[in-house]
Amino acid sequence: MWLAYQKDPCPASVTEVSSVDRATMYAGAALLECRRHPAGEARGRKARDPMTRIGRTRQSKQHAEIDGLGGEDGEAPGLSRRRFAQLLGAGVAAAGGAGLTAAVPARATALRGLSRATSSEPLRAVPSASAGKAVSGVVRLSSNENPYGPSPAAFDAMRGAFDLAWRYPDEHAEALAEDLARLHGVEAGQVLLGAGSSEILVLAAVAFTAPGRPAVAAEPTFEALPHHARSHGAEALAVPLTADFRHDLPRMLAAAPDPGLLYVCNPNNPTATITPKAELRALLGKAPERTLVVVDEAYFHFADSDDFESVIPLLAAHPNLVVTRTFSKIYGMAGLRCGYAVAQPAVIARLRQHQAFDSVNVLALAAARASLHDAGQVSRGQRLNREAKAAVCAELDRLGFAYIPSATNFMMIDLRRPVAPVIQALRQRNVEVGRVFPALPHHLRVTIGTAEQMQAFLAAFGQVMAARG
Repeated sequence: MWLAYQKDPCPASVTEVSSVDRATMYAGAALLECRRHPAGEARGRKARDPMTRIGRTRQSKQHAEIDGLGGEDGEAPGLSRRRFAQLLGAGVAAAGGAGLTAAVPARATALRGLSRATSSEPLRAVPSASAGKAVSGVVRLSSNENPYGPSPAAFDAMRGAFDLAWRYPDEHAEALAEDLARLHGVEAGQVLLGAGSSEILVLAAVAFTAPGRPAVAAEPTFEALPHHARSHGAEALAVPLTADFRHDLPRMLAAAPDPGLLYVCNPNNPTATITPKAELRALLGKAPERTLVVVDEAYFHFADSDDFESVIPLLAAHPNLVVTRTFSKIYGMAGLRCGYAVAQPAVIARLRQHQAFDSVNVLALAAARASLHDAGQVSRGQRLNREAKAAVCAELDRLGFAYIPSATNFMMIDLRRPVAPVIQALRQRNVEVGRVFPALPHHLRVTIGTAEQMQAFLAAFGQVMAARG
């Protein structure tokens, strides 16, 4: 059965769709696509979303239109390719990277040559650049996805696992749990796999909240857990962020006399801010023993602040702590749905009571195991994200727009005006960005995509903001 599914990492409402069906359809289509191209071409060729087909002529025409509106000498509001190449070079230097071209295959077109692209030849600034574009050629910067896609090793592993589709994935799930346990220095019984970390958040809401035992979360934050707490009949209390857009942990702790759980997204979505490690340690030391503290570390790999730390090493001292991670972000597996929780065995057992059997399919399990062994997937993604983000920040500085310092693969830009009309205007220019967040109605959330995608965003953004004065 084919299902239409559209996801925002911070949805206004969450509609449950079978994660097994969705992941299996997506992964199956991915493997059929992979079989059309040898493994050795995975990085060199222009990757495609297996559930879509790119309208290349229209896509190239859209980029030509954007380029035509951007002047080389800064006279027009759009951003030219030459200007972005200069910004990207500055971003590479600021980020301490070796340069964009060192990170891409020889077959990919160098950034300096992008201006020579024609309507008959799609743009290829970086590998998997088409991952952020839908059939219509839209640049998708709305869901905090990894535009570079999964590791080549993950594609190889999925090809190898395709013949196992007829079997239940029990032993493969056990093998991934053991790999993760070794990675984090815990026992395999302290790891619970899920169809994305979102499934773990649903389980936590169901297992630890109830009428009179609310969930307490920041406002704004990733909304899946508060949503499911309310659906479960519990109250979800929202505590505003601090003036510098961080979790107000003392106020969260005082929000209810007997909370079922406290939810801390660190780094936080949608603000891209971290919770300082000393404050998080203080919260863990003061939280009631029967209150579960859920720390969502989906964006862990992007956080490079000295004031950030994972709390997984603190699990031994805190029986009421659970940490969630995902393969959707740095590992580029958002469409495959694989995540996990790490906690003490009693918490894992309580969560497992509410979980469907075999919720993670065999292809996702194989891809996840292979990804863990590809250290280059993490370092490469970190570097490319850092370089592109630095270039975007440099252009925003030039345009005079403030933004919240980002510790993730997305950022929040202060438009100083209502954001909804800007979102709509960008959509008309085939650039999709994050939705409106009621607590921050003047801030625009933008995923950090490829160099090509961010150039398209900045060109459209410059036009839109210039038109609005």
